[in-house]
Amino acid sequence: MTHILVATDAWHPQVNGVVRTLTAMAEAATGLDVEVSFLTPQSFRTFAMPSYPDLRLALPLPGKVAQLIEAARPDSIHIATEGPIGLLVRRYCRKRGLPFTTSFHTRFPEYVSARSPIPESWVWWALRAFHRSSRAVMAATPALAAELRLRGFRNVVLWSRGVDTSLFHPRSADLCLPMPVYLSVGRVAVEKNLEAFLDLDLPGTKLVVGDGPARMALERKYPNAVFLGARHGEELAEIYAAADIFVFPSKTDTFGLVLLEALASGLPVAAFPVNGPRDVIGSVPVGVLNEDLRAACLEALQISRKECVEFAAAHTWQASARVFVHHALNLGPLQPEGELAEFVAEDPHFAA
Repeated sequence: MTHILVATDAWHPQVNGVVRTLTAMAEAATGLDVEVSFLTPQSFRTFAMPSYPDLRLALPLPGKVAQLIEAARPDSIHIATEGPIGLLVRRYCRKRGLPFTTSFHTRFPEYVSARSPIPESWVWWALRAFHRSSRAVMAATPALAAELRLRGFRNVVLWSRGVDTSLFHPRSADLCLPMPVYLSVGRVAVEKNLEAFLDLDLPGTKLVVGDGPARMALERKYPNAVFLGARHGEELAEIYAAADIFVFPSKTDTFGLVLLEALASGLPVAAFPVNGPRDVIGSVPVGVLNEDLRAACLEALQISRKECVEFAAAHTWQASARVFVHHALNLGPLQPEGELAEFVAEDPHFAA
């Protein structure tokens, strides 16, 4: 069985798109006769990230990193994050002349500038340097891939995402809240732009699921909204199914797994017309993208829930895992099929 080692600074108990993507992809890869193992913060001491205490960064030692990699004896190494673990694994590979791949999950320049006076251009320079030696920089959408190329990143390829339709699907559920219920799911932090949603004058209920550093302040500022905190598994799936519209106010997400989870549950999407929701939904009538988020929410009430479910069904983790494995093993130009063909049509550099 082929073995791919993934180095990541984001790992359980964190709840975010990176962790969920890596976990779901690894599970799906077993069906391809590929074992994906992880080098994570669980092997090291950690400390709370400044301004983000619920996220913990590892304090890895170069010798321990080398020991873990050599014990794993992988056929390929993939670096998923640009944190302390990612940096040391990158150094290990470069020092020994080992090829590796990377992926671009998080728009750190925007996140950093929202919390500090550090110019975005400085962060982009650091990210380019980090990914420069990667034989394949995996991006989730054609728009993100195109942006990375314009910003000077090399060897950019596409790696889309999937959704677990066995968990997220329509079902009978009742939140016992005034309807319609407008739902937002994700990390409750400044970069998610939740105030753009919570400021809206909408009938029914505004419901927020998730936790993060901005939650307490937002609960005080918006007492009429309902904050449930983090929810997982069946409980989260039932909340999706019981809501009426999924509202995605973020303007910085590179993909937004929650979009596919909502659509698989039968929820139309209301969002701004920005990369992320625009890439996931495109021109398919399963959501409304509008600079007027209130108008998008109200218009989305007219969308067929059945069409949302059918759209999400075409996005599987099995297809996502096939693409990841192909790029991680450097198998050359990718010949897409089925749902992957649409990306080739949108991006002529798909196999670049």
